[in-house]
Amino acid sequence: MGSPLRVLHVVVNMNRGGAETLLMNLYRNIDRSKIQFDFLTCKEGVFDEEIQHLGGNVYRIPYITDVGHFNYRKNLKEFFNSHLDYKIVHSHLDKMSGLVLQAAKKAKVPVRISHSHNTSSEGNIAAKLYKWYIGQLINPNATDYYACSQIAGEWLFQGKSKSASILKNGIDIEQYKYSHQTRREVRAELQLSDNQIVFGHVGRFAQQKNHKYLIDVFAEYCKSNNDSILLLIGDGPLRKEIEKKAFDLKIHNKVKFLGVRSDIPRILQALDLFIFPSLHEGLPVSLIEAQGAALPCFISDQISEEVDMGMGLVEFLPLNNKRVWVETLQKREPFTDREKLNLDPIIQKGYNIKNTASKLEEFYLSV
Repeated sequence: MGSPLRVLHVVVNMNRGGAETLLMNLYRNIDRSKIQFDFLTCKEGVFDEEIQHLGGNVYRIPYITDVGHFNYRKNLKEFFNSHLDYKIVHSHLDKMSGLVLQAAKKAKVPVRISHSHNTSSEGNIAAKLYKWYIGQLINPNATDYYACSQIAGEWLFQGKSKSASILKNGIDIEQYKYSHQTRREVRAELQLSDNQIVFGHVGRFAQQKNHKYLIDVFAEYCKSNNDSILLLIGDGPLRKEIEKKAFDLKIHNKVKFLGVRSDIPRILQALDLFIFPSLHEGLPVSLIEAQGAALPCFISDQISEEVDMGMGLVEFLPLNNKRVWVETLQKREPFTDREKLNLDPIIQKGYNIKNTASKLEEFYLSV
């Protein structure tokens, strides 16, 4: 039997972000005797060791913010010219994929995939303008297009969005099935009582995730529901600012900053409510995971309705009215039958990671 087809995935780093978590879920479930993943990154990531254990390579070049536009392009050129065996490059940098795919095309890589995981660029006006400019390089240099949702494809690929294939952000459903025993264990570990109402959020501390809004809503909720706790899972540049905001609002004793965790399926069992007020999203894996754990999800109306698995767990709320969020949370009915919730809709909508991995494997081998 011949060597497996090696696919190069391009990311900033392999930390526990949504796109990166999806990539690792795919890597663990794809037939690695046929396909192997390698990664071109710019920074160390928590998944690097596991990638190497699974048979993948992790390469690193400096990111554009560290070395500038021209040096980054030079580094990409040098990388592709010294790694001529790749037949497939799969870039996950949203608009910045333009530079990657341009370099790959010049190096005569035959299959060049742009993958959209979002619906807006981050950064100030200058950064967004630069990313828009670089994004114009995607269509002339990509051979194939993938997106996590319809609106994510429309945002990144403009006139080519109809050519984009939707790759569902699948999860390993068995990992997330609710367990009352796990709930008790996690609550004991986190020093939470059985009768406390526990809110949760999973996401990087960045403007997109809208943690300030979340803290404001929770602080207002606490005024009439004193026995409640908010668990924030993740890390990022705005974490200290959010910690200070919780302190200033005198709810710091009710907000637990858990950092980056490798046991998200367990943590979700301990929650009562999942809150997600993002300013924009492609289709977040964390919301599929929360529904897999049978959690009621109160989320921003700026997120695509595609994220609702039709299990009666998702409620969209307007970002222009915090009062609506507070009142909706106060009126919520307790959900006590999580173990009995039928998770088949997640499978039927194509969010089982085994299906996602199988479809991507089929595509790679066909091209």
